[in-house]
Amino acid sequence: MNRVVKLSGLIIVLFIVLAGCNRKTDKHAGDDTVHSGHEVIAVDESFKPVIEAEAQVFEGIFKEAKPEFRYQSENALLRSFLNDTVRVAVLSRMLDTNEVNILKSRTLVAETFPIAVDAIALIVNQASSDTLITVKDLKNLLNGNTKTDKALVFDNPNSSLVRYLKEFSGGKLQQKNIYALKSNKEVLNYVSTHTNAIGIIGFSWLNDPDPDYADAVNKVKVVGVKDEANKKFPNEYFKPSQTSLALKQYPLSRRIYLINSTGKMGLGRGFAEFVTNERGQRIILKSGVLPDSIPHREIHIKE
Repeated sequence: MNRVVKLSGLIIVLFIVLAGCNRKTDKHAGDDTVHSGHEVIAVDESFKPVIEAEAQVFEGIFKEAKPEFRYQSENALLRSFLNDTVRVAVLSRMLDTNEVNILKSRTLVAETFPIAVDAIALIVNQASSDTLITVKDLKNLLNGNTKTDKALVFDNPNSSLVRYLKEFSGGKLQQKNIYALKSNKEVLNYVSTHTNAIGIIGFSWLNDPDPDYADAVNKVKVVGVKDEANKKFPNEYFKPSQTSLALKQYPLSRRIYLINSTGKMGLGRGFAEFVTNERGQRIILKSGVLPDSIPHREIHIKE
């Protein structure tokens, strides 16, 4: 009987030790809560203005929260997310089946939070007379099926914008007159000083810009886009705005998702809940892009 009791006690002790070892080997294990502690959050660089605005308010409210935001190209972000370097990411698409299975192989489950709808803006120099383009002409420009001296510039070859443009145009981007820079800021600076350039950037970079690139924003203008295939508005040009995104008038749009695979009620979950709740959605509304859920506005009428 004593031998059975001792053996049972040894098994319990061994289980506790192994559980402790597993916690120690998990580099993501920590004592963070939804409103405190540290968590690395990888963010698509094209959404930096939106997430910075969210982070500023979040950290201002929750003083013990120390999120670390890493702004990367989509390819770099996905590598770090799938190899378990980070477990919270802000992307312009949901994970595909293969990526979900990679997480499942590590017994991780991805929670996906839609947070906003972004527009991909086409910009030209203030001195340019080209302020309108059709979807058909844009696809021809991307595929190299048009004669033009216009230079098409975007952030970098590994970005979500490039993936979007490849899918949008239905093929590979032709190298002629198409140039990759390093960031959305570089695109703005380039277009602001070159009259023959068309820039492609995330729309949020044009709203409330930081002082280091505000002058470049003032020297560019947004191009209107017409989608002949739009059954409701086949003959109208639209510029990106919250209204044109909400009414599905502007043809170049994409969703923004926050994906959390931490599997715990930690800081990653807390930031996701903040961004998707009313306060976070109001911050997105102020940023110029379209919130996933438009906050209600109450109007009090006094008699």
